[in-house]
Amino acid sequence: MCLAIPAKVFKINKNIAEIESLGVIKEVDITLVPDAKIGDYVIVHAGFAIQIIDKKEASITEGYWKEYLEEQ
Repeated sequence: MCLAIPAKVFKINKNIAEIESLGVIKEVDITLVPDAKIGDYVIVHAGFAIQIIDKKEASITEGYWKEYLEEQ
């Protein structure tokens, strides 16, 4: 099973992007999604952006994560 987190891209420097997800800012590798640009939403797994997704899908998925984390 793979768990992935939606995140918004804020900065890009070569193949490293600064992203924000659930209030956490970190850097991830975007080599696997070379078309990613600032403002895009991506799915992040193990330090890599693995797919570009639309804002609606990111919002829905983030809602599921927030619900899960509140239960913990």
